[in-house]
Amino acid sequence: MGASAISVPHIGRLAAGPRNCITDVEGVRVGHCTLDDGPVQTGVTVVSPHGGNLFTHKLPAAAAVINGFGKSVGLVQVEELGTLETPIALTNTFAVGAIVTAQVRHALQANPEIGRSLPTVNPLVMECFDGYLNDMHAFAVQESHFRQALDALSTEVPQGAVGAGRGMSCFEMKGGIGSASRQVEVGAGGNRFTVGALVLANFGKLPELILDGRPVGRALAADAASDTSPEKGSIIMVIATDAPLDARQLKRLAVRAGAGLARTGSAYGHGSGDIALAFSTAQQIEAGSACLNMALLQDHLLDPLFHAAADSVEQAIVNALFAAQTVRGRDGRVRECLRERLARLPS
Repeated sequence: MGASAISVPHIGRLAAGPRNCITDVEGVRVGHCTLDDGPVQTGVTVVSPHGGNLFTHKLPAAAAVINGFGKSVGLVQVEELGTLETPIALTNTFAVGAIVTAQVRHALQANPEIGRSLPTVNPLVMECFDGYLNDMHAFAVQESHFRQALDALSTEVPQGAVGAGRGMSCFEMKGGIGSASRQVEVGAGGNRFTVGALVLANFGKLPELILDGRPVGRALAADAASDTSPEKGSIIMVIATDAPLDARQLKRLAVRAGAGLARTGSAYGHGSGDIALAFSTAQQIEAGSACLNMALLQDHLLDPLFHAAADSVEQAIVNALFAAQTVRGRDGRVRECLRERLARLPS
């Protein structure tokens, strides 16, 4: 069909924000550090929910584990306390320890009494396995790469084979970082809110790929060598919103990420780590305050936000596939990008 004829489909009926990105939620920024050196194809991505001190001004947050074959750090405390107190870091499986240490050091710089007169900090680091393209045995990701990702924080977010997504595979093609947003009106008062998603897409079998409801993967698989091995990929889905929600409601929002994931053709395989984290920027929780006085949407008004979460996650996965370029990694292995595969299909 030719590369020039290939366009990215818009998922669903809801309008996207001005950037069609998680940073359409005010205050949210994203930074990458990409390592691209022969067999080393990996990196770090950081999502910063607001520009202040997250340890002293926490945000409501919750996680949903759709399939728990993962090695993330920090989810237990998020589940227990319902708050986010560090930026969200994404990386490869073997780099989690280095990034946890970097997260703690970063928090200590702003709050030197952590672990002394103040409670300990809960670093939040999530991962996917990029070992098909990346030599994870090299342990290439260091603490300094987390700092570089922090220094790169911006509302403009490169997508595809960047940051933590550099070595990731999706539907046996090149995957990586994708982002999207949707805007909704909630209730009779005309309240307008944004839901944004950022994904680290590293999952799926080629024949199962669905693009905007079309079984594109079947056509692509007909032109590829058969791979009958079980699906062992993973995906991390980060959802941000400016709607005033508490941790319980954010848990419900995070669960809807699974709807967007399923629409692309995932069945959440046994060996897949499929994890969603949702947070709200609407109100900060000041550490040490005795009482919280928070305005919250009523539950019967959440449906538009649920639709926005599902659509933005699906769109973010599609965007990751379309943004990625072909990458050659360890032992000469190659993951071809979706655009090149689609370009070879007959018109």
